[in-house]
Amino acid sequence: MRKTGLLTALLLVATGACAQSFPTKPVTLIVPWPAGGATDLYFRKLGEITQKHLGQNLVIENKPGGSGNNGPTTMAKTAQPDGYTISQLTISAFRAPHMQKVDWNPVTDFTYIIGLAGYTFGVVVKADSPFKTFRDVLEYAKANPGKLSYATPGTGTSLHFAMEEIGAKAGVQFLHIPFKGYADGAIALMGGHVMMQVDSTGWAKQVDAGAQRLLATLGDKRTRWDAPTVKELGVDTVSNSPYGLVGPKGMSPQVVKILHDAFKRSLDDPEYHKLLAQFDQPAWYQSSEDYAKWAAEAFKAERATVARVGLLAQ
Repeated sequence: MRKTGLLTALLLVATGACAQSFPTKPVTLIVPWPAGGATDLYFRKLGEITQKHLGQNLVIENKPGGSGNNGPTTMAKTAQPDGYTISQLTISAFRAPHMQKVDWNPVTDFTYIIGLAGYTFGVVVKADSPFKTFRDVLEYAKANPGKLSYATPGTGTSLHFAMEEIGAKAGVQFLHIPFKGYADGAIALMGGHVMMQVDSTGWAKQVDAGAQRLLATLGDKRTRWDAPTVKELGVDTVSNSPYGLVGPKGMSPQVVKILHDAFKRSLDDPEYHKLLAQFDQPAWYQSSEDYAKWAAEAFKAERATVARVGLLAQ
């Protein structure tokens, strides 16, 4: 018994020592979307800001696919819970298990580190599109059921769900074309392969340059582009999709605190405020504890969301 107690004490001391020395090498931050989109650009800048608070480089690794779920779920299954591999987690992780059989659980398979921000979502078309307003879109969709094609970064994402809800409330049917991320959808839009794109603010530069037209946003208030919200146009739908950072389950609380505190200092940095303004993203800070509680509640709540758009697994 004494030997067992001594071994346990030594392990605790060793764990504490490792946590105190963390990090001694770069930390990999998985962005589960392709390079070039708003999320990728956001995390690359956030990584630059956080490096000075963490004392080590943050290496961005793009792992797109699965509507943003491939990156974090692969990390959860394969990465050591030592804090050196973390990932963005989006709200689609709380929907996927209600839509299909998966071999992971969003509540128990992750260590929740910090809640960061939300998205500004918008509906864009090419500058030469015949759709001048979002009402034009609804009128076309009503006259041509299932023919108005729109790109999103994947099935089960907030963009997909928002458009399904808009269609149901407006009494129209759209044609959903899922892609792996913003960049692929934007290429399809500009190439004329889809009629419309619904995504986060990766489209900002295209809209600012006059290459695309922003018809509407999906938040609860207008953004710097002053396009009307879908809600003010008479369709009661609001979406901003909060997200944060997670690691594999079983991470040391001391390591979680070091990561949380470094990112929290970044959220208070003036450069970060400029970043949010650039993409017009709402701040959504959550402590590690609050983020974990929110995740458990979101997992339950998203079942109703999935059911409402008719995608609940039978």
